[in-house]
Amino acid sequence: MAGPAGRRGWRERLARWRVPLSVLVLCLLPWVLPSQALAVNVLIYGLLAVGYNLLFGYTGMLSFGHAAFFGAGAYATGIGIGQFGLPWFAAIGYGMLAGGALAFVVGLLAIRTRGIYFSMVTLALAQLVYYTALQATSITGGENGLRGFTLARIDLFGWSIDFLDPVKKYYVLMVFAALALWFVSRILNSPFGAVIEAIRENETRARACGYDVERSKVMSFTLSGLVCALAGALFALHLAIVPLDILGIQTSGMIVMMTLLGGAGSFFGPFVGALAFLLMEDVVSLWTPHWQIVVGTVFILFVLFLPKGIWGTLLAWRAGR
Repeated sequence: MAGPAGRRGWRERLARWRVPLSVLVLCLLPWVLPSQALAVNVLIYGLLAVGYNLLFGYTGMLSFGHAAFFGAGAYATGIGIGQFGLPWFAAIGYGMLAGGALAFVVGLLAIRTRGIYFSMVTLALAQLVYYTALQATSITGGENGLRGFTLARIDLFGWSIDFLDPVKKYYVLMVFAALALWFVSRILNSPFGAVIEAIRENETRARACGYDVERSKVMSFTLSGLVCALAGALFALHLAIVPLDILGIQTSGMIVMMTLLGGAGSFFGPFVGALAFLLMEDVVSLWTPHWQIVVGTVFILFVLFLPKGIWGTLLAWRAGR
C-alpha cells in the first residue's frame, strides 16, 4: 500500500501548490521563450484555454462557441476605454461583465440539448454574435475591427508603468492571470467543483444523487465564459485593437486544440497546450504559409495516441511510477 499512498500524497501536494507553482512557471516565460511577445500570447491564450477547460475538461461539455465570450470581453473592454472613457481596470471589469452575461444567456439556451447537438447550438449562437458584430459597424468597426484605445502608460498601485514595454506589459497582465488561476482553483476545490466533475463522469448518476444538473451546467458555462472574457479583455489591452476574426469559428477551434494538446481536465495543461500551439505556429509558418496542415496533423496524432495531452500524459506517467 506504500506505493498507492505515496502517489495519492504526491497528487494532494501538487493540487495544494498548483497555483503558486503555475504562477512561478509563468513568471519565467519572458526569459525562456524566443520573444516577449510570444510570452504575452501564451499567457493570454493559456488563460483562455483555462476558462474553456473549466467547461470541457472538468464538466465534460464540448463547446464550439467560446470565441464569442473571448471576443465579447475584448470588444467591451475596447469600447469601454475608447467610447465611454473608462479607466483601464474598470474597462476590464466591464469586459468580464459583458462576456459573463453573454455566457449566461448562451448557457441557458444551449444546455437544453446534449452531445453533438449542444456543440452545434453553441457554434450557431457564436456565429450569431459574429454576424452581429460584423453588422454593428458604428460600434465594433465591422470588418476593420475596433480601434482607438491604445494604452501607452498605466497607473497601478501608485506606479506609472510603460505599457508599451513587452516585459512590463507581461507582468501586469500576469497579475490578472494569477488571480484567475486562484479563482479557478477555488472553484475546483469547492463542493461545486466536485459536482461538475460528477456530471462529467456520469450525468445520470449525478442527477439521481439529487444534484441540480441543469443549474450546475449553467453556472459552469457562465464561470467558464467569465474567465474567457477576462482573457479577451487582456487581449484587447495587449494589441490595442480587436479584430473581427476574434469571434470567428477558427478561434473557437483553436481554443479546443490548445486545451486538448495540453491536456483537458488538468490545471496547468491549457498553458502547455497554448505554448505548444503557438510555438508550432511561429516555427512552421517560417517554412510554409500552410502551417495549419502541420499543426492539424500533430493535433490528430495527439488525439489518436496521446488523448490526455502533453501535460496530462506527464501527470499520468508520474502517477503510475
